[in-house]
Amino acid sequence: MTLSTRDYASFIDHTLLAADATTQQIDRLCEEALQHHFYAVCVNSGYVPLAVEKLKGSNVRVCSVIGFPLGAGLTRAKAFEAQAAIEAGAQEIDMVINVGWLKSGEMQAVTADIQAVREVCGPIPLKVILETCLLSEAQIIKICEICRELKVAFVKTSTGFSTGGAREEHVRLMHETVGPEVKVKASGAVRDRHTAEIMIQAGASRIGTSSGVTIVQDSSATGEGY
Repeated sequence: MTLSTRDYASFIDHTLLAADATTQQIDRLCEEALQHHFYAVCVNSGYVPLAVEKLKGSNVRVCSVIGFPLGAGLTRAKAFEAQAAIEAGAQEIDMVINVGWLKSGEMQAVTADIQAVREVCGPIPLKVILETCLLSEAQIIKICEICRELKVAFVKTSTGFSTGGAREEHVRLMHETVGPEVKVKASGAVRDRHTAEIMIQAGASRIGTSSGVTIVQDSSATGEGY
């Protein structure tokens, strides 16, 4: 696979989710997304209005996270948060599953949790964050099967705030399990073009990273620019 810099940019959700992110840093995030033609910016819901204003009239989408980073809140709180983010202008939603419920075998609760947010999203793409570093292969397969049945837009590896990020074998397993109907987002620990390429080859259709600028500026793999 040979991708140009512009190709890599089109995979990237340019991300800033730190608790101490400032308005100036969100401004810069949006400016970088515009400059490098990233697919989206990903911010906490409190910064959705600012990102929407900064990106108005562009092709860069605004994504917001829900139940982030633990996923252990009430389902109705997640649904409310998703609705509020969408009303504020979010064009994509990334929600964290309740990992503890999954590991406890509470599959009905896990399914209902995702379904509640899925219903709120309607046509808005929903990405479901699995936190794969905390799961066994069997658990990854099971939650991917649930997500496939619920017809979410993406399954996503990680928050980037737990014990590990995206791994090639997990991306490949997710891609094989969900099939062509659901896409895969690799997020967490994707900090350079080489790693991004590995994730894309394993089946990722989107890359969530705070290192988007580094990835697109590293032209060593192809020698190509925009």
